[in-house]
Amino acid sequence: MTTPPRWDLSNVFPSLESPEFEAAITAVKTQIAELENFQREKINGTGPAAPAAEVATLLGEAVQRMNQLSTLAGTIGAYIQSFVTTDSHNVLAMKKMSEFQQVMVRLQNLSTQFQAWVGTLQPALETILPLNETAQAHAFNLKEYAEQARYLMSESEESLAAELSLSGVSGWNKLQGTITSQMTVEFELDGKLQKMPMPALINLRSHPDADTRRRAYEAENKAWDSVRETLAACMNGVKGAVNTLNSRRGREDAVHASVDMARIDRATLEAMLAAMRDSFPVFQRYFNAKAKILGKEKLAWWDLFAPVGNVEKTYTWDDARAFILENFGKFSPELAAFAQTAFDKNWIDAEQREGKRGGAFCMGVPAVKESRVLCNFDGSLDQVSTVAHELGHGFHNYCAYQAGKTEIQQETPMTLAETASIMCETIVMQAMLKQVSDPQEEFAILETMLTGDSQVIVDIYSRYLFEKEVFERREKSELSPDELCDIMEHAQKATYGELDSYQPYMWTWKPHYYYAGLSFYNYPYAFGLLFATGLYAIYQQRGEAFVADYKQLLAATGQASAAELAARFGIDIRTKKFWRDSLKIIEKKIERYEALAA
Repeated sequence: MTTPPRWDLSNVFPSLESPEFEAAITAVKTQIAELENFQREKINGTGPAAPAAEVATLLGEAVQRMNQLSTLAGTIGAYIQSFVTTDSHNVLAMKKMSEFQQVMVRLQNLSTQFQAWVGTLQPALETILPLNETAQAHAFNLKEYAEQARYLMSESEESLAAELSLSGVSGWNKLQGTITSQMTVEFELDGKLQKMPMPALINLRSHPDADTRRRAYEAENKAWDSVRETLAACMNGVKGAVNTLNSRRGREDAVHASVDMARIDRATLEAMLAAMRDSFPVFQRYFNAKAKILGKEKLAWWDLFAPVGNVEKTYTWDDARAFILENFGKFSPELAAFAQTAFDKNWIDAEQREGKRGGAFCMGVPAVKESRVLCNFDGSLDQVSTVAHELGHGFHNYCAYQAGKTEIQQETPMTLAETASIMCETIVMQAMLKQVSDPQEEFAILETMLTGDSQVIVDIYSRYLFEKEVFERREKSELSPDELCDIMEHAQKATYGELDSYQPYMWTWKPHYYYAGLSFYNYPYAFGLLFATGLYAIYQQRGEAFVADYKQLLAATGQASAAELAARFGIDIRTKKFWRDSLKIIEKKIERYEALAA
């Protein structure tokens, strides 16, 4: 395999100790101090009874200042994260992150104070907004701020919560990330005893040899068992704090805030979840067909990612790059040009190594209007798909940057953030299917697609059930590692059906459970898959004419609700029918898989 690259952020800052980086930190502190003075001297005491033109001017200036600060702070945060996420042993980066988090508490407090002020203006906003060009350009966001202001505690309580988060929920999150990224396991692979980082060990779930997969699963669980008490403490710390804050802020339950953040309503969530539940028997047909291929009555957990069909094919980094560029180009030359830039300029950190976080993500770097992608490339088809997925997030950022959207205008909910990523993943995987003539290769590609689909529909639902029950039970008491494992396994049984074994330790290494500011990180992925699947079906009907509307959709995801944006394409997300229709497209792949397996 050609060596997967490490990312390059030298065009952002030369180093964490460079004068340029220190100047940026100083600039953020200065801008925060100036905004604090502005809010204290100009905004405090100015209410809806003040002259509308005066309020509109203040509102516009505050938005401009917030955008300027968000751009600089977002760039600094992304730069530090580029070190922290790829090397948890980097003491300097950890120190810089801690120092920067202290600064960001002040910005968070200012944002909360601003939102509270906008909330007081809600009765007069329709009159105020048209009087200032900047305010009017951010009308959707400001109205949303005003609506959500009802769920704020008092200013002093919100300030205290933000300051305590550094030694509370953020500390628990950091501890979980440090432990899981630094863990290594001695494992015999291909006759050699190797010291493997946990992401590499977990990736062995797709190894062609069944014994290797089983041993990796057992080694993984043994490793998690050794740190379960610490990670359970992290989970209890985060979920306990979130429950307390939700109660203080007047939220109905733990799901409430996530639905608002997703810019959907309960009707939409329930319609989607109901369609997902109805699809479980279909996915269980896929699991049963796969078990039959592997010569088993039921799948074991370590068989879920087992390759089938032509398992010999692996991809070098150059192979993956070439294939992605070729097929992105068939969808849109602009998409291919964006990806070419990402590859050429080393925007991607793909190498597996100890100290690096597992999984994959994409982060924007707003000051330079670029993105950076982290993944753990192992040459599998699944990882080719992952690279395409994360580049989709980058293209989403690109569309917003190209449209001149501000940082506030780019505040996209996760439900819509997954649209471009899954679209790009679909483009690549559909291209794989079209070019094969060998049934065994088709089998392998379908397997990769259905593995991903089942993870997003079946496994994501199990994670939703797990997190919902953890929140509910955490209100009464802390949860032991055994209880967390029991909840996880019960959720998996409810969604996967009868398997030979499950993965009760799934809660240990998924970082999403430890994000205090973003609970229920799971179901937006299902929304993204099914919404993007529906959009791809429209693309197949409309062809090239679809692309311009699609780019406009991506640029606008921070300025409308999910229902409003879907309606542009004639989609009603509040009905079960749309979600069921998207799931039927996946069912056709399962039917083809069953036919090949027969």
